[in-house]
Amino acid sequence: MVLPRKDLPDVGEFVVATVKEIFDYGAYVTLDEYGDFKAYLPWSEASSKWIKDLHEVMYEGEKIVVKVIRVDRRKGEVDVSLKRVSEGDKRRKMMWWKRFLRGAKIVENVAKQMGWDIQEAYRDVVWRLEDQYGEPLTALEEAVSKGGDVLVKAGVPEKWVKPLLEEALKHVKPKRVSIRRIILLRSLERDGVSRIKKVLEELEKEISSLGLKSRVYTAGSPRYIVEVEAKDYKTAESVLDKALEKSLKIAGELGVEARVESARS
Repeated sequence: MVLPRKDLPDVGEFVVATVKEIFDYGAYVTLDEYGDFKAYLPWSEASSKWIKDLHEVMYEGEKIVVKVIRVDRRKGEVDVSLKRVSEGDKRRKMMWWKRFLRGAKIVENVAKQMGWDIQEAYRDVVWRLEDQYGEPLTALEEAVSKGGDVLVKAGVPEKWVKPLLEEALKHVKPKRVSIRRIILLRSLERDGVSRIKKVLEELEKEISSLGLKSRVYTAGSPRYIVEVEAKDYKTAESVLDKALEKSLKIAGELGVEARVESARS
């Protein structure tokens, strides 16, 4: 179970809930983010349309998004509304909650593996990453792509950084971007096909020497497409531009007419 950051939600907050009991006068739900705290959903707050039965808009065990409309901290009571939640509100909250759970689970796994306290895991890692990135998964994705400094800058203690990166790599696919250029190659020489092939081979070889993978294919002679993939656009563009510059020189030496037809496609 996710550790709640505070005892009760605030009025106006959207929360993920699980429908537990449905009655003629309303329903009781538990708030997933608040240790399954029990909240009341009045009949009048179930739907903006007329309904005969609450089962028309919810069922026991269903995950829903509700809006907090009343909080009595002295009595420990919370009322929520379903009808005041738009489809956009529901979609955004559910997406956030799923990502939060994934990120928190990675941190919990590290805590269990290392024998560290779960409360410490939330205090020193989960909630700090949430403060900086909105939820922990986004921070872990950034760390996988850019390195442990992302976590350090967010205030995560040094002892967590290496094990977090190792665990995140098991669950998070590093972000990759792909860009492409269209290059036009022409030769009127009898061995023109071989010369063009040589230019393309040298292009792929140069990209590989700069540390990236590439794919070169024809878009219909004399146009050829070269694609590269990298962790960010800046790296991809830099490598591809350098490789193309060298390839254009080689093309000139081989008597092949060459030019980049499209900067990006």
